[in-house]
Amino acid sequence: MSDPSNHPRHVAIIMDGNGRWAKERGLPRLEGHRAGAESVRECVEACKQLNIEYLTLYAFSSENWNRPPAEITALMTLLDRFLDQKADEMMQQDVRLQAIGHLERLPDKTRSKLSKAIERTKDNKSLTLVLALSYGSREEITEAARSLVKDAAEGRISPDDVTKELFASRLYTNDIPDPDLMIRTSGEMRVSNFLLWQISYAELVIFKKFWPDFGQADLFEAVEEYSRRHRRFGGL
Repeated sequence: MSDPSNHPRHVAIIMDGNGRWAKERGLPRLEGHRAGAESVRECVEACKQLNIEYLTLYAFSSENWNRPPAEITALMTLLDRFLDQKADEMMQQDVRLQAIGHLERLPDKTRSKLSKAIERTKDNKSLTLVLALSYGSREEITEAARSLVKDAAEGRISPDDVTKELFASRLYTNDIPDPDLMIRTSGEMRVSNFLLWQISYAELVIFKKFWPDFGQADLFEAVEEYSRRHRRFGGL
């Protein structure tokens, strides 16, 4: 394994391919989502082994609300179950849970479970697990811009006060470092409205396998690939 000093601090993952994984096996789409929960567990364990500080998972996008109501209900039920089953594990593993996105759109029961898990794990230190739920990066950026325009209109700031740092402070991720490494499964070559501002200089690693087939060895491989790259940030 590569030098730990050259590991990413923050890994973000687009967990893609659950439905196609299930279709290939003649299973309902929901079975793919269920199988994908095991990959989440494996990635959390791998990040802890590698001393990665932040893991952000694209769990439910703002566009996912356009899916059939029955599938949305099933996905929210899976999220409820995940929060019920994993809260104790997160405490045992010293994992802190956070969430970003339009959380107010989640069902009341799901939002309550999420809030309780976040509160319960808030003092954990080993790894911060960030769930992107009802999340869309364009919406996030638009809201940040709107808040700055409002402040300028009301005289709290001037246009000249707006810097990259001030803008970033209005994003959902204002207290989270930008991802160093972004992973996408299923072989798709796009970022799907995920952390568009934050991944400006992230290294991208694409896996052809679907998310339920992604495990610890794959995350180790992605980190190994990351460690071989020279990050220039626009310089030489």
